[in-house]
Amino acid sequence: MGSKPITHLRATEVSKQLIVDGEPFLVLGGELQNSSFSSHEYMNEVWPRLKGANYNTIFAAVSWEQIEPVESEYDFQELDRVITAAREHGLRLVLLWFGSFKNGLSTYVPPWVKTNPIRFPRVKLRAAEARGGLKTADILSVFGEESMRADARAYAALMQHIHDLNRDYATVIMMQVQNEVGVLGDSRDYGELAEQAFSEPIPNDLLQFLRNDWAQMNQTFRSNFRHLHETSLDELTQWQDLGGDPPLIDELFMAYHYARYVNHVANAGKQAYPLPMYTNTWQKYGDEDRDLNAPLVAAGGNEPGVYPSGGGVPNVLDIWQRFAPSLDFIAPDIYLNDYSKTCAKYRHRNQPLLIPEQRRDEYGALRVWTAFGSYLCLGTAPFGVDTVIPENSPFTMHYALLAKTSKYILAAQARQNASVGFFFDELSPDGIDSSQPLRISFGDWDLLIERAFVFGEPGPGFGMVIHLQPEDAFLLIGKGYQVSFQSRDERAHFSGILRFEEKDVEGDELRTVRLLNGDETRSGKCAVMPADDPDYGGFPISITIPARTGIAVCQPYALME
Repeated sequence: MGSKPITHLRATEVSKQLIVDGEPFLVLGGELQNSSFSSHEYMNEVWPRLKGANYNTIFAAVSWEQIEPVESEYDFQELDRVITAAREHGLRLVLLWFGSFKNGLSTYVPPWVKTNPIRFPRVKLRAAEARGGLKTADILSVFGEESMRADARAYAALMQHIHDLNRDYATVIMMQVQNEVGVLGDSRDYGELAEQAFSEPIPNDLLQFLRNDWAQMNQTFRSNFRHLHETSLDELTQWQDLGGDPPLIDELFMAYHYARYVNHVANAGKQAYPLPMYTNTWQKYGDEDRDLNAPLVAAGGNEPGVYPSGGGVPNVLDIWQRFAPSLDFIAPDIYLNDYSKTCAKYRHRNQPLLIPEQRRDEYGALRVWTAFGSYLCLGTAPFGVDTVIPENSPFTMHYALLAKTSKYILAAQARQNASVGFFFDELSPDGIDSSQPLRISFGDWDLLIERAFVFGEPGPGFGMVIHLQPEDAFLLIGKGYQVSFQSRDERAHFSGILRFEEKDVEGDELRTVRLLNGDETRSGKCAVMPADDPDYGGFPISITIPARTGIAVCQPYALME
C-alpha cells in the first residue's frame, strides 16, 4: 500500500487550514481524561460512546513514563492497540505528549527521572519555612540539559514509531508537545542553574527580537513593558534592566527558556515525523481576561506562579512564537476566560487557532460557533468526553450540525470576511441578557443578528452566517436566532427578503427542504432560525415554529431610487 500525503497545515489567504488525506479537515474533537488512553481495555468501552457523540477526533495523552519505563527501553504495545482501535472506529487522533511537563508539574516522567535530581534537577521555589529559604518543587528545571535531551530522545522515538504505524493512514493527525508548561508556586525557578542564567546578560537573540519587533508585539506585552518604548533597548544588558513589575520580568525570563526547551523537544520529533505540532497554555484569570459569567475556582489567578509562569499566555505569546519555531502555533485552553477575547488574542501574528481544552457543558458548546465562524478555528475539544454519555453531551447535537455543514465552513474559513459565528446564552435568573445583538457587514449588506423572537421568554441561540459568493446570498446555520438585512447602498429605499429556504445536506450538497416566508420571516422583516422548543408565552396562535434542520439559505434584495 502506497503512503498517503502527510497531514499538514496549508496557508490560505487569511490563515492556515489542517489538511488530512489531501482535503481541509475540521477538527470536531474531544479530549479524554488524562489516564484513559493508557488502557485499550478501558478504551474498548469508550469508543462506541465517542462515535455516538459525533466526535471525529480524539485528543489523548501519551506519557513519557508509559513508553520509556526503563531508560532506552521503549514499550509501545499498549499505544499500538489504542491507535489501531481508533482507526477501526473511524476516529482521528491528536496525541498529547506528557513528557517533562503536565499542568506545570513533572508528574508523568519515568521513575528513573523522578529519582535522580542530580542528573535531572528540580525547580526551587522561595519558601520561608524551607531549609535555606528554598523548597524543591515537583517540576523539572528547564535549565537541566540532561532533562531536555532525554525528553527529546523519547519524543523522537515516539514520533518515529507513530510514523511507522501511521504511514498508510492518517490516524494521528497532530501532536501536542508537553501540557500547560510553567512554574507553579513562584514567578520563576530559583535553583542554582536558574540563578546563574538570571545573573548573566539577557541573551542577544532575545534583545534583537525586542529591538526589531517591538511594534509587532501584542498589546498585552507592550502594556506590561510600556516604559521600554521610552528607553533605548540598545542600553539593556541585564534582566533587571527591563524594569517594571519583577514577576513580569521573571515570567519573561522563564518563557524564553521554556520556549527553547519545548522547541528542542518538538524539533527532535519533527525530524522523525513532521506532523503539525503545538503546545497548549493554562490561562491567567485577571479582570481583563476572566469570563465574568463563569464560576470562580481555586485554580488560576492573575499572577505568574499562581498560573504557570513562563507558559504561552498573552503576556509572553510573542516570545513563544519566536523562540519555539518548531511549534506551528500556541494554543489556549479556555475554561474560565472570556472565550471570544481569548480566541482573538491567539490569532496574533496570524497563527491558526486551536482550542485543545475547554468546558464540556452547554455553556462551552455554544461558544465553539464563535471559534469556527469568527476566528477560523482548526478545531475544538471539550475535556473529559469519555465520562459523558452521548445523550447527556450538548456537543452531540452541535457537532452533528457542524459536521454536516463542514464543507461550507471550511470554504468560508479560507476567504476574507466570509463568515461570523455567535452565541446567545441563557438569560440569567433575574432576566438580564448578557449576550448582545451582533451587527456586521458583508459585501453590500449590513446584518443584524439577534435572538429569535418569541412571545415568551427568549431562549439561547447559536450559529454561523456565511456569505455565499457570487450569488450574494447567506447560508444560515444554527438555532435560536434571526437575521435582518439592510442594503448599504445609499440609493436603496427598501430592503427585503427575496428568498428564504430551509436546507439539508446530502452528499456535501445543499438541497431545498421547504420554502420559508410569512411567519418564518416575521412578515418579511428577517430570516428566523427558531429554537428546538420556542416559548409561546401563552399566545394562542402557534406562529413561531420549532427548528428542524438548522440550515437555511437567505437572499436579500433592495429597491433603488
